[in-house]
Amino acid sequence: MAFAGINYLAVLAAGAAGFVFGAIYYTTLGKPWMAAANINPDTMDRKNPVPFIVAAVAQLVMAYFLAGMLGHLGDVTIRGALITAFFIWLGFVVTTMSVNHRFQGAKPMLTVIDCGHWLGVLLVMGVVLSLIGV
Repeated sequence: MAFAGINYLAVLAAGAAGFVFGAIYYTTLGKPWMAAANINPDTMDRKNPVPFIVAAVAQLVMAYFLAGMLGHLGDVTIRGALITAFFIWLGFVVTTMSVNHRFQGAKPMLTVIDCGHWLGVLLVMGVVLSLIGV
């Protein structure tokens, strides 16, 4: 199920795995995350599906581009995928989130929690992509 060098089944599986990881991660760290983000759980709109839809689409886009990078680099092994995912996280995600959170005046713990989430997502996606093949 590959087209133009990308295995869409692998992308779909990696995107879903990243989304599930995020659900587990933020369920576990929900209270510390809300405190760091200054979110009052009593006033949260829990019925709004938009953030979840955006997250799901973003996970698919991220999985697609990670698959493209792995395919381009040619090291589609678990080790290679983990290294690539870590480099992407450190070079792009941590730096971007750190800058954005500092300008927004967010608590440093929010950066730690959110960056941890994206590290886990990228690592999980990398493993899934390497196992299924890009």
